[in-house]
Amino acid sequence: MSAIIIRQGLVVGEHVNTVADVLIVDGRIAEVAATIDAPSDAHELDARDCWVGPGFVDLHAHLREPGREAAESIESGARAGALGGYCALVAMPNTEPALDNVALVSYVLERGARTPLDIAVAGAITKERRGELLAPMAEMAALGVRLFTDDGVGVQDPSVMRRALTYAKPLGVRLAQHCEDEQLAAGGTMNEGPLSGRLGLIGRPALAEELMVLRDIELVRLTTAPLHFLHLSTSRSVQMVLGARDEGLPVTFEVAPHHFTLDEGACASYDPVFKVHPPLRAPNDVAALRDALRRGVVDAVATDHAPHAPELKDLVFDEAPAGMLGLEHAAALTFEALGPAGDPRTFFQVLSRGPARIAQLRENDIRVHHSAHGAAMVSGEDANVTVFDPRSHWSVDRNALESRSMNTPYDGRAMSGRVRATIAKGRLVVDQGRLT
Repeated sequence: MSAIIIRQGLVVGEHVNTVADVLIVDGRIAEVAATIDAPSDAHELDARDCWVGPGFVDLHAHLREPGREAAESIESGARAGALGGYCALVAMPNTEPALDNVALVSYVLERGARTPLDIAVAGAITKERRGELLAPMAEMAALGVRLFTDDGVGVQDPSVMRRALTYAKPLGVRLAQHCEDEQLAAGGTMNEGPLSGRLGLIGRPALAEELMVLRDIELVRLTTAPLHFLHLSTSRSVQMVLGARDEGLPVTFEVAPHHFTLDEGACASYDPVFKVHPPLRAPNDVAALRDALRRGVVDAVATDHAPHAPELKDLVFDEAPAGMLGLEHAAALTFEALGPAGDPRTFFQVLSRGPARIAQLRENDIRVHHSAHGAAMVSGEDANVTVFDPRSHWSVDRNALESRSMNTPYDGRAMSGRVRATIAKGRLVVDQGRLT
């Protein structure tokens, strides 16, 4: 494997940022120093005025394979992720069939191993994601699965969720919950409030999310098992989880770029590209999520990348499936939300180090052949590195995306900040913003 030298970028460490060169040899960071004499055959990357940090990790990617490859495949999702600066993706289990057994998890891991990125799997908590019988988590954990969720729908029965938490704790795995009470949210297509009434659309109330957040915090208190809250979208949800975390409960949470960028007003167009669950919320919730990001209290930014085939997303708002693309836009939107005074360490914390810790990807795992992610930028670490240019300005073109789908809500939107290079497992996958 040839060497790569990254020249004079701002190397973003966990505690200190330094302008330096980074030399990568044989898949590992060989040296970080003010200036480095690189091998003559090293591929050189000019990173002046760029941020250089650990490669991004997405906790929440719907890769649709098996079952809905027309919308996305593991291969196409990995290409989109690489352009977005991601070196590892956690594939969600709401495929067809669901990832609720060893055979299907093995299939996704095998397919993922053919891509340039590390593809991890989130196994289902319950069989067929029906919320009734627990899936064989121990068997999936033996394959290296460290995150379990029925994402797309929360585990509705509190007794089932309690058993799942109790079962998961000695396995050393973490459950992740999609928090929406389906009885309260039933039939809803956007945030419930005055706007949904004026538009004549059935609402999904914030309370549907917040009640399940409250319930599951208490179940964590009872079982002491760790729990990750997926795509929180309301101010009260975030406040409750932060309060629980301050008490010492083992809870973490993520926010999705669309929830801290777009608000419910986008639904006034009746364009189903803005339909997502949990729904886009009121402006005050959007502001609260951005404030939490800027204060550095968010554990992770996760894309909730949810591709859909055009013939499905082009249905009327009420009938179209929920979800939007996110992998190729998340870094720019996070940079935008952090604001002009945003700390590069917070940027890499929420996009890389925090997600890697939650997904337990910090260490190299030979069972599933994934390298270490979210680590410090020091010699000896596996070379999963993202070079981000905060000065870049560009516009989204849905026809130019690597995803097989085009359901992005940002088509034509001007963006600030873009990934210049992605080095995954020691290989240069993206150079000058293009796949190699």
